Amino acid sequence: MKSSFQGLRTRAAGALAGAAAAFWSASAMASDLVGQPTPGGIDLQPGVTSLRHDAIFFHNVILLPIITAITIFVLILLAWVMIKFNKRANPVPAKFTHNTTLEVAWTLIPVLILMVIAIFSFRLLFAYNDMPKPDVTVKAVGYQWYWGYEYPDHKIGEFVSNVLPEDQSKAEGRPFRLAATEPLVVPVNKVVRVQVTAADVIHAFAVPAFGIITDAVPGRLNETWFKAEKTGVYYGNCRELCGVDHAFMPIEVRVVTQEEFDAWVASKGGSKPGAAPAPSVTSASAAADAGQPAAASAVNPAAPAPATPEPKAPASAPAATSTPAPTAPAAK
Repeated sequence: MKSSFQGLRTRAAGALAGAAAAFWSASAMASDLVGQPTPGGIDLQPGVTSLRHDAIFFHNVILLPIITAITIFVLILLAWVMIKFNKRANPVPAKFTHNTTLEVAWTLIPVLILMVIAIFSFRLLFAYNDMPKPDVTVKAVGYQWYWGYEYPDHKIGEFVSNVLPEDQSKAEGRPFRLAATEPLVVPVNKVVRVQVTAADVIHAFAVPAFGIITDAVPGRLNETWFKAEKTGVYYGNCRELCGVDHAFMPIEVRVVTQEEFDAWVASKGGSKPGAAPAPSVTSASAAADAGQPAAASAVNPAAPAPATPEPKAPASAPAATSTPAPTAPAAK
């Protein structure tokens, strides 16, 4: 009987070792793509923001080792109980029912584990809610089944972003159901605030490479933020089941340089925040026709009004007199 249990343990250990080897070999073979899912990948998608880096650290360094240790510990306890305290190996059961030391241990140890998790969890939660001063504000509105984007600070009105058709995405070499007809464009190394809402049902705005996901709720304005560290194209999608075409609500974000972003804003008819409006062409041409410089037409509201000259009476014709005009002398 003992030899059969030893064989069982050997086979179980071999199966676990094989599963672990397959796990890590598959992880090593998969070359993770940045900004989109990796076919066959099993790891978290790489990030390009500080929030994403912190979230990956929290998962891989804090949560994963803890849950792995707990799982292995529980598995060993189960195997130990099944092997040592079954009816054949232990026909006479013990009579004790309590163990104070053991009960204190299995109460305090989970509390300590939760306290360690809470420290890193609250730090990450605070980082998500402690948004720096934003450089760009984007309003994302979820519709069935597309997104509408607006740049209020740059005076860019809402434009619609739909899923890119399959034939067009294949022709352009872009991932189908992730590529969009109108991507979001943001500058690199700038804090971008995303205000999220919906017009019909609940949606969710999510971009894994940025580590953000925010519900889009009708009648409510939620917000999140990110600061992309690298230029490139990053994909996301709606993460809330919102109807029959839920899978056709992609999010495409293009992170570009500041110069490229300014050019894109100008192509959309927008302007830089706080920029003075350009002088009117009509007023400038009218001033030129009047023979005055265009700047002279501007009026200082603080200057006193110029004095209005009093009207003068028009010059009248000389009054007629009764004295006759002298006559010319007669010729001799």
